[in-house]
Amino acid sequence: MKAASPVSKRRGFHWRDHLQLYLIMLPVLAHIFIFSYIPMYGIVIAFQNYYPGKPFLSFGGEIDWVGFQHFIDFFNGPYFVRLMRNTFLLSFYFLIFGFWVPILFALLLNELRTGAFKKFVQTASYLPHFISNVVVAGMVLSFINVDGIINAFVKLFGGSPVALNTEPGYFPAIYTITSIWKAFGWGSILYLAAMSSVDPHLYEAAKIDGANRFKQMLNITLPSIRPTIFILLIFAIGSLLSANSEFILLIYNPMVYETADVIGTYLFREGLLGGNFSSGTAVGLLVSLINFTLLYTANALSRKYSDYALW
Repeated sequence: MKAASPVSKRRGFHWRDHLQLYLIMLPVLAHIFIFSYIPMYGIVIAFQNYYPGKPFLSFGGEIDWVGFQHFIDFFNGPYFVRLMRNTFLLSFYFLIFGFWVPILFALLLNELRTGAFKKFVQTASYLPHFISNVVVAGMVLSFINVDGIINAFVKLFGGSPVALNTEPGYFPAIYTITSIWKAFGWGSILYLAAMSSVDPHLYEAAKIDGANRFKQMLNITLPSIRPTIFILLIFAIGSLLSANSEFILLIYNPMVYETADVIGTYLFREGLLGGNFSSGTAVGLLVSLINFTLLYTANALSRKYSDYALW
């Protein structure tokens, strides 16, 4: 009987030692496979003229293949430039103005020494994340209305009220500020977790050398969370064409389409409400490919210049 090779023995020991971890991962992997990979066969309708009830796989029935026609129609369509511009700009504004807010908040919160107050501030900052987009949208619309609280302050200081919900120029600011308010507390969790792993002896040594709190934060805390910053930045760049369409659908209207209409809202109107499933799938596939390219590029640049990368 042939003896097992050392490699086979090591693999056997590995599976036995890590069996519980693999069993814990199994439900997650099954969920990803069922809901993320199996539905991908539906991508084929992006290259067909499909309507509900018509087969899109070769199991009987005639399939109307159109190749890249839906992609070409989207590129040549009247809304292509507006959709790409608005989607990129809204995501870019959130990246530029919102990415550093959780970092700054985590750094300041980490400097608090009063335990009760620190926990209260930390918990309060998480609450907006758990508020439904519907509720947040209702709050925002009531605030920016002509009779809302913002215009109440404007009139208090002698200004004229403005219907902010019908002015296209104000929409990017409204969307960006609301998105930052809703996300910064939850986004600070990873940074606070990274800060908690910093060796306390580094701070003690810095104190002996005469470093004040600001210098400790600048030279110890901030470098310790640098890997987390780069990883989250890579993810943020990889989603530059994925604005929060659900929230935008709740607060926009035809009068602000010029600056508010993004790819996600266009897909909802044309793909779902309009019944153009093939066209909507083609646009969604295009956006996914662009986002993947941005993610891959950001990861390659980060690995080259900072040694921090996803793979």
